[in-house]
Amino acid sequence: MDVLVMSVIVGYLLGSVPVAVLLARGHGFDPRAVGDRNPGFWNVKEQLGWRAAVPVFAGDTLKGVLAGLVALLFSGGHTTVAGAVTGDSVLPVYLAVAAAMAGHAWPVFAGFRGGRSILTFAGGAAVICPPGFGLAVAVLVAVALAARSFAVGARVAVFGLPVLQLLFVPAELVAGTGALMCLIGLRFGQAALSGRRG
Repeated sequence: MDVLVMSVIVGYLLGSVPVAVLLARGHGFDPRAVGDRNPGFWNVKEQLGWRAAVPVFAGDTLKGVLAGLVALLFSGGHTTVAGAVTGDSVLPVYLAVAAAMAGHAWPVFAGFRGGRSILTFAGGAAVICPPGFGLAVAVLVAVALAARSFAVGARVAVFGLPVLQLLFVPAELVAGTGALMCLIGLRFGQAALSGRRG
């Protein structure tokens, strides 16, 4: 089977694992029916607290990491000295991460009702450009401490990631990361429209 096709299939199936829904069911509720109705880390945290929601944070991030790593393996593991994907690995890894994000947003294992893919994107970014991701984590910590808000730090880190990535890879790859972020915007837009209709 073609490397690109395999990367997309594996990425989508990994992304479709509904971590938040599975964990919440163990606590007797469906995150799609309470709070902001988003089956992701933030909603589970609001319902159960930080400690109980950590597996969702880890699981949703890991989906992006695994999708990227599997595609990297399928495509021959082409990376720069700094660890960023390059050459024949670029397209498979980006497509696998995009598929994982799509799987998280529209999961086949949970009635196509998923989350907003932010953590899955972050996990994929860790494979796409490890040094850029590392700097983004440093920015997250610094801003979170300064603003006394993890949410603010996370937003700054996510939106700043393409700029930080530009320090290590060509602009066309940064454009690819921007395209992945558009999937997040699409999911937010869909959620907003659904809210208005509901």
